Order: sequence, then C-alpha cells, then structure tokens
Amino acid sequence: MRRRPLLSIALATAFSLGGFAARAAERVDLLILDVTVIDVATGALSPKSAVAVRGGDIVAVAPTAAARKTYTASQVVQAGGRFVMPGLWDNHVHFGGGPDLIGENKALLPLYLAHGVTSVRDASGDLPQDVLAWRGEVASGKLLGPTIYSSGPKIEGLKPIWKGTLEVGTEAEVDAALTKLQGLRVDFVKVTDNTLKPDLFLYTLKQAKARGLTTSAHIPAAITVEQASQAGLGSIEHMGYALKMGSPQEAQIAADVAAGRITGAEATARTLATFDEATAIAAYRGLAARGTFVTPTLNGSRITAYLDQDNHAADPYLAYIGPGLKGTYAWRVERAAKDDAAAIARRHAIYEKNVSLLPLLQGAGVSILAGTDAGFLNSFNYPGIGLHDELQVFVDGGLTPLQALQASVINGPRFLGKTEHYGAVAAGKTADILILDQNPLADIAATRKIHGIVLKGRYFDRTALDEMLKNAREQVAKGEGA
Repeated sequence: MRRRPLLSIALATAFSLGGFAARAAERVDLLILDVTVIDVATGALSPKSAVAVRGGDIVAVAPTAAARKTYTASQVVQAGGRFVMPGLWDNHVHFGGGPDLIGENKALLPLYLAHGVTSVRDASGDLPQDVLAWRGEVASGKLLGPTIYSSGPKIEGLKPIWKGTLEVGTEAEVDAALTKLQGLRVDFVKVTDNTLKPDLFLYTLKQAKARGLTTSAHIPAAITVEQASQAGLGSIEHMGYALKMGSPQEAQIAADVAAGRITGAEATARTLATFDEATAIAAYRGLAARGTFVTPTLNGSRITAYLDQDNHAADPYLAYIGPGLKGTYAWRVERAAKDDAAAIARRHAIYEKNVSLLPLLQGAGVSILAGTDAGFLNSFNYPGIGLHDELQVFVDGGLTPLQALQASVINGPRFLGKTEHYGAVAAGKTADILILDQNPLADIAATRKIHGIVLKGRYFDRTALDEMLKNAREQVAKGEGA
C-alpha cells in the first residue's frame, strides 16, 4: 500500500475545510462592513451587508460574514449598521454670473459633495466653457467635485437677455448649433424661450431627437406643452409648465399670448382659474407615454414665493457663498419687494398649486427629476443642501420618501442614459455611495444625516466632509475664489 505524501494530505485537508484556507482573499481597495443596503428601485433593505470596491467600481455586495472571509482591503470602514444608498443627484443646477465669478462658482463644487450630492446636471448659465472644462477635470481626478453632466451653451433666439448662448434665427443656424454641441460632447441640449421663435423651438427639438440628443427646455408661451412633448422634448424644466397642461384652455391661452392679447401674468391667472384635475391627469399620461420627464425645481420657487415671510438674511449657509454670487440674488429679491398684497397672495397660490401636482404626475407615470435650480441669480437656493430641501418638498407634497429618492438617484441616470453605471449599490455600478446614520425611507430628512460618502471609490468620512465646509467658509471670509 502506497503512502500519500504529507503535502498532498495537507492540501486535501485544506480544501475539505471550505476552500477559504486554500486560496488568498481577494484584494479590494475599500470594504464597507455591516451596512443596511437600500434598494432604491424597490425599497427593499438588506441588513448586515458589505460593499466591496475596487478602483471606481463596486465589485460585490455580500453578507458581511462572507465578505470578511472573501476580501481583504486597503481601507476598511466599519459602518455599524448604518444605511447605504447611491450618491444623490441634483438634476438641475446652474453656474454663472460672468467671468469675474468663475472662481466663486468653482468653489461651490465641494459643497455638493459635503451634502452627499455626487452628480449634478448643469442646465447651463453664462460660463458654459468653464463648466465643460470642470467636467473633464473632475472626471480625470484633477478637480474635487461631483460628476458634472452639462448641456454646454444653451440654444436661444437672437439677442436674448441670457448670455452664454448659441443664438439661432434660422433652421440652418439651428443645425449648426446642434453640430457645435455635438462637437463639445455635451450630455444633453438645453433650449430656452427668451427670443427663440416657436417654430424654431419645435424644429430644434425634432432635429436634436433625430441626432440622438436628449433635450431639456423652457417652452415658449405661444405653444402648448403637449406640442413640445410631441416634438421630442426630453425634460420640461420647472413645474409651471405642468400647471399649464391642467387647463382645458391651454391652447387658447397660448394663442392669446402669441397674438399679444394677454400678458404672461394674465396667462398664469387664467390657468389657475381654469385648472381641472381630470384634464391634468390625461395630459400627464401623455407625457409619460412619450417619455417626457418633468423637473419641478420647487425649492427655488418656494424661496421666492415666500420672501415676504423670510428674507433669508440670517441664513447660516450664506457663509459658504461668495460676495459676487450673493450679489446676483438681488434682482429676484428686488422684484419680489415690489409686489403688493395681491401679488404676494398669487405667488403663494401658484407655489402651493404647483406642489399639489406632484402626486398627479407620479400617479400618471411621469418620470420626475429632483433638481434644485441652485446657482447664480436664484436667491438663497443653495448648492448641496438645496437638494435635501427639494426632497423634503416632494415628500410634504405627497410623494413617499422612496419616490423622492428615485427622482434623484434613479431618474437622473435614466434621463441621461447612464443606468448601466448608476442607480443602485450593486456589483458593476460606479462606487458613488452615501452612508447615512438613519433610514431615509422612514424619514426623508435622514438624507441630511451623512456619516460619509464614497466618490468613485474614494472614501470621505464625516471629518473630511466637515473640512470641505470649513475650507469653503474660510475662502469666502478671505474674499477668495477657487
């Protein structure tokens, strides 16, 4: 009888003990242990889980007990039962105020990260080339900030009040503008309505769609929202357009505006007076069927509507905003100060009506995007914390916390065609992760209780996030830019 070599016996014994002794643990860069993973698509919770990260990607989500045996990591975070979900997306922000404010705008980027916002959708301002440059610098790791998705310069009509635009007056000029934007590799196309002729607006949407470009827009008052949606509009920016759709007289109101028979303010008053819920629901179902998103941007509207009750002069967050940007707030404040009691009441009524549309849109199947409108000009609508305010408005307005979160972290990637990499804490997704002390499905305010974030695999604990805030305050105090 042949005797087995001692080495063979040892190897056989190792394999018989489950295999872990027979192979080295898999190396990862970051291992987050003992978390409850929130599935934002379904609301399901997976407690006692671990998240393994290599480079900028999640490689596995597994039970903590198994992960301890399977992985070894350069950095281990003991999360102590906290909750994890994808990093937040603010799907409507702005940078601008002119060349003198480039530094102040750039200094806003860490404020988003400090509040758990790991991606932003820039809906254009007057610094489009700078923002596109920041997009590349963030992507390469040269600049600390959230991932930026930008429209680049917006498409507008001739001689608009807004700067930083591609001015078009003919179909040929629209075609050239779209070609330029494709050359800039913009993430979507922003179209506004200050001087753009209605026929060219619709032409722009159709041509952009034909080129495979996603669009976002302010809609000319002379056409209906349904016309814009039918032409291929990807996202309606601001809830006021959804309000228009609820009036059975929308088409007539649009015609009256086009003919100069009524002003914009009179059109809004007629819309409110004739609003019909059944009409609105039918219209919203049409938006859902055509895949048109709606970005309500209610936080900015709330602030402006109630400036009579809170002038925000004592806001602690002003410490993070540079003097030049604070100066851009004045025009809205001054305009609101001219309103008499009747105009103030109208502001309140319009805002409250707009908020009431949230559950109607959700029930009709419309994809709602959570975005703040934060940035220059939009008074006291602050980068970072503004998204938490927007989510709270969504819940106060009738959405569930889960629906509010979906509007940020699922619908944002969907709008931009990025669902392969975003929208879940799961293997294969980008490692943009929010670690929370409390469960946001139970109380949406828990999104503010941030223990740490992961940005493309890089972990920032609470101390690091607080340091971002401290640096921002100090820069403003010293009168420095970025």
